[in-house]
Formats: sequence, C-alpha cells, structure tokens
Amino acid sequence: ETSRTRLVLGALGVSAMFAALAVKRVAATLISPVAPRPAAPVAGLSALMALQGVESATERRRRAIRRGGGLLDRLDELKLALLGGLPAGTALEGLQRAVGETIDEVDDPRLRAVLQQIELRAAVELAKAGRA
Repeated sequence: ETSRTRLVLGALGVSAMFAALAVKRVAATLISPVAPRPAAPVAGLSALMALQGVESATERRRRAIRRGGGLLDRLDELKLALLGGLPAGTALEGLQRAVGETIDEVDDPRLRAVLQQIELRAAVELAKAGRA
C-alpha cells in the first residue's frame, strides 16, 4: 500500500485495515475461477408462463361487470332511439353484438343472477325486433 493510496483512503474516511480487507475480497473474487452455471430449468419458465395465463376471480368479475354495463348501455341506446322516433337499427346491431360476446364463468351467484336478467332483457328486446 503506497502513501498515496493511504492518503486517498484517509481522505475518504476509510481505515487502512478495512481497505486492505476490501481489496483482498475484490481480488479474490476477480482471480477465482467461476464455474459455469447450469442453464435455468425450462420448467421454471413454463410455470411462469402458466401463471400468466391464469385469471383471477377478480379479473373475471371485473370483465363480467364491464359486460353487464355494456349491455345496459346498448339497451339505453335502443330505448333512446325508440323514444326519439329514430331508426333503431344501429342500436339493435350494437345490442346483438354485445349479446353475442362470450361469457366467462362468474363465481358470485348474485352477480351471475343480475347478469342473467340483463341478458334476458336484451334477448327480449332483440326478439321483439325480430333479431333473436
């Protein structure tokens, strides 16, 4: 250890003993041979991919609520068109598209019941218009 190194370490507030220990550890790390690590198991990657594909009940619930809200919006559009004396073709097409969307299984029986009633109302309106 040179006087210049001691001066720099002293200015930094590092004791000579600590500096020597740190230098030895760094040197040992740089000099020691590193054994090649085995490749990560593919099972870990496939498990991660599987977890990403799994939906939580909360996500399914959110999507079901969003779908129910969309159906109610389409029913409101149809109501406004009919009350305003406007052609209901566009509103009916939107309602038919919304009814045709796939339904995810919902765990909450109360939410499922509400969604079934909304879907039934939409199906009745489509049947009345001859689009069922």
